[in-house]
Amino acid sequence: MTSPLYPWQNTAWQQLQQLRERLPHAILFHGPEGIGKTAFAEQVAQSALCQAPVADGHACGLCESCNWFSQYNHPDYRRVRPEILEEDGGGEEGGEEGDGKKAGKSAKAPSKEIKIDQIRALADFMNISTHRQGMRVIVLYPAEALNTAAANALLKTLEEPPPDTLFLLVSNGLDRLLPTILSRCRKFALAMPGQDEALSWLQQQGIKDADAWLAEQGGAPLAAFSLAQTDARDIMDDFLRQLARPSAEGALKTAERLQKTPVVDLVAWMQRWLYDVFSLKFSGRIRYYPRYRKELEALAEQADPGQLLRALKALNERRAIAEHPLSARLFIEDMLLEYSTLFSS
Repeated sequence: MTSPLYPWQNTAWQQLQQLRERLPHAILFHGPEGIGKTAFAEQVAQSALCQAPVADGHACGLCESCNWFSQYNHPDYRRVRPEILEEDGGGEEGGEEGDGKKAGKSAKAPSKEIKIDQIRALADFMNISTHRQGMRVIVLYPAEALNTAAANALLKTLEEPPPDTLFLLVSNGLDRLLPTILSRCRKFALAMPGQDEALSWLQQQGIKDADAWLAEQGGAPLAAFSLAQTDARDIMDDFLRQLARPSAEGALKTAERLQKTPVVDLVAWMQRWLYDVFSLKFSGRIRYYPRYRKELEALAEQADPGQLLRALKALNERRAIAEHPLSARLFIEDMLLEYSTLFSS
């Protein structure tokens, strides 16, 4: 039977099986974005609900329970995620909701948060007897999308969990979760795959320039695969060309051109760029953008180490507000203008 997991997850799956005898009521899967954590959690959920799991712990894929699960119709399964993921049908790896319904256009933008009403809606689900006296499973992702009210409501449930209920949370960053929620979950780390394994998988998917895509996404294969299906390379190169030749005039023009690009992406690209400048200056190594070695080397010669460190810290602070900028264009202008001062001499 072919494993339903990504190749780099098999060891983690074997480690998880050691918990099956004394399964905690809540497991928090955490690790870098773009490595398949949500898919892993859903495999755990299907296995927990399967009527006849196979010897290695995987779901059989054939029973009535597995059939329901594959259609997102299992009576004892719920997944909780922001509205925006419900609309685009995806999560970290994508996937359809399974009910065949399409959300109609609304004047109100879909929320990027998990709201308290979504947590409260679980109460009725948890108060109903489970099908065939089995488990009930709730997958929630990304856990950092919980707003304050929702996080507090979830905490109350985790403090007094109902019987035969398993919570599977997925997070890209533990530092963005309430310490009290962390303390109520069994943390399970999922690691970044090795370079060779990730590259091999991307090549098997038919991705051209797989090594460049993988480097630009910090080694995360699913993030690399996702971006390779879009026109992101052209947009990224437009942005990186401005970083390679910083100027005030260029900053204003670039902000105008790219104001519809997700600001979070631009901040992440600049963070990686500055990391490469810093790394080149002190170790001669490039991690993210080997295609731009010549430009990065020129900038590394000009840059002051102290200013680089302060710029990286400032970008971390910008990342925290990048989801909801008051004006995307002004946010990008300010970020690029501040960046250009690093090399103005």
